[in-house]
Formats: sequence, structure tokens, C-alpha cells
Amino acid sequence: MPASVVGAVFACPVFAEETDFAPPSPDTLTYSLTLPAGPTAPRIALVAARAVLQGHGLEDMADAVVQVVGELAACARRFTSADEVYVSLRYREGALRVVFYDGHRRHEPPRLVAACDARGRAALRVLGCVVRACEGEWGFGEAREPGGGTRMWAVVPRGGARRYTL
Repeated sequence: MPASVVGAVFACPVFAEETDFAPPSPDTLTYSLTLPAGPTAPRIALVAARAVLQGHGLEDMADAVVQVVGELAACARRFTSADEVYVSLRYREGALRVVFYDGHRRHEPPRLVAACDARGRAALRVLGCVVRACEGEWGFGEAREPGGGTRMWAVVPRGGARRYTL
């Protein structure tokens, strides 16, 4: 080894030892996953959501949030024509925001839009009950992101989720 390498200090962050870091907290909960739109998507989403909540000290929200994630995942998987669905979990201002995107594009004729929206609301009946019990909000509509599709979302306040589990 050349003498210039012995005792050298490397500036590459890959080799840097992290000695001072903060453990995950609720305010650092920001995750996104792309899942195959197959029958296992809801299960994978549930397991991931429970692990994320536990890792960020939000176990007290798990019962409500896992139910919400399962309902949204099942609906996204059912209605998408794409090979994948996308889920985002973010904790902000005392509430967890769960968003699913699927490939189900908005219909053009107003009658088809109304019929499809009615089917979506019916498919998310249980979600609506859980979110209302948690004093949150939910909805769905056209995704504004490139590629289109449907965006389904729920906001679950931590206090409401705690009461849901009692």
C-alpha cells in the first residue's frame, strides 16, 4: 500500500461511521411503496404499515390505520388495470395520511363517471366507517400525477385512532 494511503481520511460518506443519529419519530414517518397489483398487495401493504407505525412509535394507531390501509389496498387492487399500485404513508400535524394511486382512469361520459364513483364509494364503505370513527376524512378522485388513474386517500388523526382501538 502506498505511503500516501496509510492513515488517509476518506471523505466518501459511504464509509463514514454514523455516530450521532436520532431514532425514528412520528414526524419522520414518510414512506412510499410501489406494489404489484396482485392478490398479495393488501397483505404486503398491511404488514408494511404495521412495521412503519411500530418503527416510529405510533403503535397506538395500528388498529385503525391497518384497517384503512387494507381497505384502500383492496379497492386499488380491485379497480386497477395497471400492474402496480402505489401507496404513500406520511405523518404530519398529528395525523397519518394514507394515499393509494391505481391505474383506473376517469371515464368520459358523465353517466359512467357517476356509476364508477358509486361503485368506488360502495367498495370503500368500511373505510368510511373507520375514518369517521377516528374523526378523519377520506375521498377519491382523478390522480393529478402523470399517467393518470385514481387517487384514494384517508387522513387518520392520532387521537381518533387511539379511541378507535378502545
